[in-house]
Amino acid sequence: MKLFAVPDLPEIEPGDDIASLIDERVDLEPSDVVCVASTIVSKAEGRLADLSAFPAGPRAREIAANLEDATGEPKDPRFAQAVLEESVGLLIESPFLLTETRFGHVTVNAGIDRSNVPGHDLLLLPRHPSASAEEIAGGLDADRVIVTDTCGRPFRHGQRGVAIGWAGMPASRDWRGEHDRTGRELGVTVQNVIDELAAASNLLAGEGAGGTPVVVVRGFEFGDHEGSDEHFREIEGDLVRQALREWNDGS
Repeated sequence: MKLFAVPDLPEIEPGDDIASLIDERVDLEPSDVVCVASTIVSKAEGRLADLSAFPAGPRAREIAANLEDATGEPKDPRFAQAVLEESVGLLIESPFLLTETRFGHVTVNAGIDRSNVPGHDLLLLPRHPSASAEEIAGGLDADRVIVTDTCGRPFRHGQRGVAIGWAGMPASRDWRGEHDRTGRELGVTVQNVIDELAAASNLLAGEGAGGTPVVVVRGFEFGDHEGSDEHFREIEGDLVRQALREWNDGS
């Protein structure tokens, strides 16, 4: 398996055709997996915003005041309002906002970015990342596309690449029922391949001012396994999210 970044992409503007920009710069093979950073998807879809578009309500002002008390740093209640409007729920309200997005992703601040947003204050995540992946795939010779983002993880320091949308392939491959080298049947192993490919691509995509937001994975083979489109855990089976909700409701 090989990975390479798509070179010389311009600053993305609202309305830009990401698939065409990729196609102009690289010859894709049908089996390639194209990993696209959510930042450029959001920019192409016009998800740029200013804080003035989010006048703070009482709840946002309360949240901002509590965050100020917890962190000792000033917090703009308009940003809290933006997070509330981009979320369906808050799992943690202090000392940071851990949110549930409309499409199932659990992340800090609803994934709202405040860096590399020329001319605006905020960059919101795509509304429907998997639909965005489908649209990009429709303009490429390769039909496997992953929309990636970076976020932190419980029990780990730092951020990693994750998948927030995908098209043309299952999200995971199921090893249950197969056997290990000793002949023991696997009972719980389900491998989230789109997250693993997103993390691999993020090593090339980079961060900060020198990022390359599209990475092509060549030679990945899904193999002869059952596949599943389960990616974000449903609340009924997510014991950690249930515990956080109960803790937040009782705090």
